[in-house]
Amino acid sequence: MEYVDLYLIHWPVRLKPDIEGFNFTGKDVIPFEIKGTWKAMEDCYRLGLAKSIGVSNFGIKTLSLLLENATISPAVNQVEMNPSWQQGKLREFCMKKGIHVCAWSPLGAYKVFWGSNAVMENPILQKIAEARNKSVPQIVLRWIHEQGTSVIVKSFNKERMKQNLEIFDWELNQEEVDKINKIPQCRLYKAEMFVSENGPYRSLEELWDGDP
Repeated sequence: MEYVDLYLIHWPVRLKPDIEGFNFTGKDVIPFEIKGTWKAMEDCYRLGLAKSIGVSNFGIKTLSLLLENATISPAVNQVEMNPSWQQGKLREFCMKKGIHVCAWSPLGAYKVFWGSNAVMENPILQKIAEARNKSVPQIVLRWIHEQGTSVIVKSFNKERMKQNLEIFDWELNQEEVDKINKIPQCRLYKAEMFVSENGPYRSLEELWDGDP
């Protein structure tokens, strides 16, 4: 492999050098050196090792700090986004800065150990889907598409893959959008494992830039 299309900083955190895999706690998190890390990312871009560079799970405060030191802005910020966690303020900030938003966990990580039924079993989405003769995932993916963001969705089911692609020849009406906008908001993946009493992130508020 000569290059990657997109190279991301997956989390704005740093672990002790001897940590391997996911066997760590908040006590193993040390201060993140954002300036030096992003400079190394920029070097990868300039060397042609990455066609684009970006970040993931960055809030507004952390993105602002990165941009203060960047000569190349992130191409993308990959974040949790779905009707139950719409990320309106962050999306607006990224749009103003020319940073594309990519949505992970668009369906709420349904039936995954850390996930939730807040999206797939939401009565508002279910009613819209029933009235449209669509599936709830189709309603959700169409809504995300209409926000101007891209989406990461996974399925091993051939029929579901086909349904996921059948969202481009119709639109949600304003009444449906207004209903979706009123869905109660709650972050599904909180990442408590990065938080500790004496670490760089002492609360979820600090980790998520005041938006836990």
